[in-house]
Amino acid sequence: MSGAFLDEMADASRERVRAAKQTRSEAALELEARQSPAPPRLRLDRSGFDLIAEVKLRSPAAGRLGPRGEEVAARVTAYARAGAAAISVLTEPSRFDGSLEHLASAARALAPHAVPAMRKDFLVDPYQVLEARAAGAGGVLVIVRMLSRSAIEALLACAGSLGLFVLLEAFDARDIELARELIEAHAGANPLLAGVNCRDLATLQVLPQRLLELAPLLPAGAPRVAESGVATAADARQIVAAGYQLALVGGALMQADDPQGLAGALLAAGRAAAKAKDT
Repeated sequence: MSGAFLDEMADASRERVRAAKQTRSEAALELEARQSPAPPRLRLDRSGFDLIAEVKLRSPAAGRLGPRGEEVAARVTAYARAGAAAISVLTEPSRFDGSLEHLASAARALAPHAVPAMRKDFLVDPYQVLEARAAGAGGVLVIVRMLSRSAIEALLACAGSLGLFVLLEAFDARDIELARELIEAHAGANPLLAGVNCRDLATLQVLPQRLLELAPLLPAGAPRVAESGVATAADARQIVAAGYQLALVGGALMQADDPQGLAGALLAAGRAAAKAKDT
């Protein structure tokens, strides 16, 4: 995902917001969001390691992911049964084949398991945070690289007023510094997570070494999330040793023959490593 790709996605996202506002006003959407049932809260395990499992039907880098015709509800239920703390759902339609309907379906399926869904998209406007809450999400992802600080602040304020957790996604040291400032400024509000996405923005390659290089820069006051680059039990152990408390795993789970089994194996390995680290 090059800078040009992020710009393209941001422009497309703004166009989606403009179109949506023509059919439903922000005031009407906010009323719906605030009147909808409260989503499950994000609860992290005392073991020191958790999983955010992802539903991603397509990737610009890898193409189609997962079996065709698979129901989102069945996928997220398997993740929840494996012990995932939250489920990330791609809602971007043009390059990831996502939709708000997928998010709503996931949220309905996850409610009995008390596991929150998280909207993952190229969010640019608080309207989209309201959309997430109205669809049943308990959290949203915000890409630090893509937005001005004032735009991020607006998203955080909206998420905070709705009781949503936010995963701040960083790609490099500069992004992390801004995330640190935002987390410090919003201390005491709803949970803010600090994530590192190790996918190279120019080549689309996943570079797991970046997770290790950037980990020491992450703020100590927020749960640390390793995004991309975690596919095996050995990967889970390595990121825990580096100081991460969560892994966001999409492609590896979507392509696994037994996604529930892989999710469970990642959790078991990460939690064993966290326990060993504390002793």
